[in-house]
Amino acid sequence: MTEPNSEPAIIASSPSAVVVQDGDQDFVIAGGHASLHNDELAPTPPSQRKWGWFEIFNVWTNDVQSLAGYTLAASLFITAGINGWFVLAAIILSGALVMMFVNWSGQPSVKYGVPYPVVARASMGVRGAMFPATVRGIVAIFWYGAQTYFASTAVALAITAIIGASPTGTFLGMTWVDWVSYTMVAAFQIFLFVRGIDGIVKFLNFAGPAVYAVMVLLLIAIWWQAGSGLLRSVGELFAGEKSGMAAVSAFIGVVGTMIAYFAAVIINFGDFARFTRSDKEMKRGNFLGLPVSLAFFTFLSLFITAGAYIVFQDGQGDPMTNPADIVGQVGNLWLSILAAVTFFVATVGINLVANFIPPVYDIVNLKPDKLNFRIAGCITAVLGFIIGALWVSVIGNAGLPKFVDTLGAVLAPLYGVMVADYFLIRKKNLEIQQLYSLDPGGTYYYTKGWNVRALWAFGIAAVFAIAAVWVPALSALSGFAWVFGAALGAAVHWLVMRGQPLSSPESQRTAVG
Repeated sequence: MTEPNSEPAIIASSPSAVVVQDGDQDFVIAGGHASLHNDELAPTPPSQRKWGWFEIFNVWTNDVQSLAGYTLAASLFITAGINGWFVLAAIILSGALVMMFVNWSGQPSVKYGVPYPVVARASMGVRGAMFPATVRGIVAIFWYGAQTYFASTAVALAITAIIGASPTGTFLGMTWVDWVSYTMVAAFQIFLFVRGIDGIVKFLNFAGPAVYAVMVLLLIAIWWQAGSGLLRSVGELFAGEKSGMAAVSAFIGVVGTMIAYFAAVIINFGDFARFTRSDKEMKRGNFLGLPVSLAFFTFLSLFITAGAYIVFQDGQGDPMTNPADIVGQVGNLWLSILAAVTFFVATVGINLVANFIPPVYDIVNLKPDKLNFRIAGCITAVLGFIIGALWVSVIGNAGLPKFVDTLGAVLAPLYGVMVADYFLIRKKNLEIQQLYSLDPGGTYYYTKGWNVRALWAFGIAAVFAIAAVWVPALSALSGFAWVFGAALGAAVHWLVMRGQPLSSPESQRTAVG
């Protein structure tokens, strides 16, 4: 993720070629067009690929550990209607499946060094890729606003613990402490963004271990108060009333919802994978960061949620699903402040990497010769601030699982189209220079730069996936929305693209290097 004015940089461009410089080396992309190319969209040369498995691991660790991630997991334990141990197993299975999906979506970016918006040009067309990039950007901005709100609840926890009183009076469902906290988080995220991706990565590398340490401390504190009966109480609290096929359906629904939670990162994982040193490093980081880290985090979430329900709510009402609320009940000022800081750090870190930088790339991709990193960042920050400010009073009323399923249903067909195109249609071969070419005879030019067949594949799959979330008659399928959407998108794209020419006589096959 190159920053403005950083290497690699375009040093010359014309309708027929783009020259990218990295240090003393020049990379010529024959046939490249400046309107499809800038510093952020350029192929990442080997000298810029510095990420190992630990950086990839921390991307996932922070995504899992965010306050929204905890809230979603806790909500599923409460609402799934099946035994809590089955919910835990379903979440771990989802982590293994997401690992497989991102290994697929990240592979072309590791091989060719290009970000998601450029990879999407192969399936959608050099102009048509603006559509999936825009959809991904809109979804990411929604997530950015939501995660900003969740991060602000941690800051509000610390402020409330310090002033020793809960404020009254609300505007759009938030008190003055909530608004101060929300504004502080939004400003801090912009500060980190300005510092660049290297600073954000260092931030993530600190946040991951820190959050786990605080969660373990929180679990110890709650378990100490709950006593030896906590293990038995977990089974009783999350016993679940469903059985037979209804339980199987609920189990698969939990898997689908958790996959949808990661949908925004699944589709654009290439934005991160392009910086890894090898495919092996990427896969190792994905394994440790997804099924392994997710299993540990969910285990902690299960026992913290159950323990807090027993200790602080005396088995009355609905269990608390926000760890910031649980920490506030512990009654320890220093633990409250420490937990607030670490949860804030984790949520902000992943928010920038997963929900801020990707839409910045996507917005830049709309007009590479006019927009730059900072302008796109300002657009993202403003839109995200508005969405987060409306979370309590408007957006959050639908419930986090439904919010997650809806966004996942929009993105799933795009993922299916992109992966099917790369693996089934093109057999893992891309012509890099053609991804930056507006030559009407170019490989990825299709019809005026748009692959209409791929758009039809997306449209058919998207209608079904979104309907599965919102049409009451299909409510039983809501948790399957991402899986069905991705599978249907892939299948339809494969059917409509079979037999189509994969290159043209005018295609230039000069490799980067």
